[in-house]
Amino acid sequence: MPPSLNLGHRMNPYTLPADQIAADPPTQTHPNWRLLLRETRTRIWMWYIGLIVLFIGLLTPVTYRIVSEQVNQRLREEVVEEVAEFRQELATAQIRNTEQLRRFMLDYLQTEPIEEDQYFIAILQQQFLQASPVELPEAMQPGSELMEIWQTLQQPTHGEQSVRDPAVIQVIYYAEPIEIAGVLQGTFLSAYIAADEHREVRATMRTVILVKLTILLIASLIAWLVCGRVLRPLRTMARTARSISESDLSKRLQVEGNDELAEVAKTFNEMMDRLQGAFTGQQQFINDVSHELRTPITIIEGHLELMGDDPVEQQETLALVADELDRMKRFVNDLLLLAKADQPDFLRPEVVELGAFLDELHSKAKVLAICECSLAIEPEIVTQQVYLDRQRITQAVLNLVNNAVQHTPVDGKITLGATIAEAKLRLWVRDTGTGIALADQQRIFQRFIRLSGPQRSEGAGLGLAIVQAIVQACNGHVELDSQVGRGSTFTLVLPLLTCGQRNQSPQSS
Repeated sequence: MPPSLNLGHRMNPYTLPADQIAADPPTQTHPNWRLLLRETRTRIWMWYIGLIVLFIGLLTPVTYRIVSEQVNQRLREEVVEEVAEFRQELATAQIRNTEQLRRFMLDYLQTEPIEEDQYFIAILQQQFLQASPVELPEAMQPGSELMEIWQTLQQPTHGEQSVRDPAVIQVIYYAEPIEIAGVLQGTFLSAYIAADEHREVRATMRTVILVKLTILLIASLIAWLVCGRVLRPLRTMARTARSISESDLSKRLQVEGNDELAEVAKTFNEMMDRLQGAFTGQQQFINDVSHELRTPITIIEGHLELMGDDPVEQQETLALVADELDRMKRFVNDLLLLAKADQPDFLRPEVVELGAFLDELHSKAKVLAICECSLAIEPEIVTQQVYLDRQRITQAVLNLVNNAVQHTPVDGKITLGATIAEAKLRLWVRDTGTGIALADQQRIFQRFIRLSGPQRSEGAGLGLAIVQAIVQACNGHVELDSQVGRGSTFTLVLPLLTCGQRNQSPQSS
């Protein structure tokens, strides 16, 4: 029989019992030590400590080997010195037979003082005679392998022998054979066991290692603090970068010193200055564009709302709307031109005869001008052929003419001209208008900047910005000479490219 179902109580599928909730493990956060290992400070510190540990690891065995070798060398010199003293005593005694040699060697062993771990051994007729001290280590006793080697020596021998006995470890000796009447009668041997010396070396090395580890610990702490101090500008830079928002680009780093980090901080501040300037310019550009577009839209909207049923009124309203739409179209086209000025295909140069081109510019300028408009050109350059973009240069010159018309009274004069000097083509537009104040002469090339003049300006303040963009695309520049009340001269300074030089033009493709 299946179990009964209780349908009177339904459990919420998203609700867990209280005991199960209590049993759930807490959410694990990312271990702090992993974050610490990712820090540049930690990595630099670990590299520093690793190099020190590697240095200590390599230096310690080398130091032990050098010190051990110095100890062995000292023992070698001492055994040679002891045998040399024995030789001098033997020469003084004037030994003539084996018995005298035996008595001399026994007497020498009994009277000559010896140092700790030093042994004198006398061998007579290839047999062990006596040793001082009498108690020899097992590895040096009669019958041992080492003693058998000594008993058969026939030449002065300087040797070292390693043994398994931990109380000896190594025997350093010097053996001097003794001859009487040219016949080998015995051997005198001075020997040192190096066990105690090497134990002292190892004890010293343990002390040195402890000192090195202590220094390593102190150096590690100092290195950690120094790394933190050195990298503090980077952390400050990171905090500053995190605190920068779209609404606040004014934060800057404090530059201290003249090192690489100070240079990084200085470069960061310069980058932020450029970003702030670009962002401010972008905001200003958006505000100016919205203002320039909002005005004609408002005019169109207002006139359409007020337009009645009168056909004449409707015609006038439509004409006004068309005029405002044309103005908006020109404004958008100007913005597009400025946007395209940096593109590779912005210029399309061609071979142009300078005289005919200037006549063409003069004819178009006379249509725009409401005052006298003349042309000044040197006769020798009339037939000069140059390589330039006819359309863009025409647009730039006519923008200058239009600017001159707006600031020149009816009884004034506008003059177009051209000269060639120092491989430069100079096209200029001169007027006798109001002139431009010195404080405004750089500002007028910015976008949406308009100065007041005798004539009403219908533009959006983009004319001179377009002129500068075109000339800069041609690798040239604009010069301005102006005096308030006397007029202005705008000069387009362009690199002179003749027909033979046109393949060198950066925009010729």
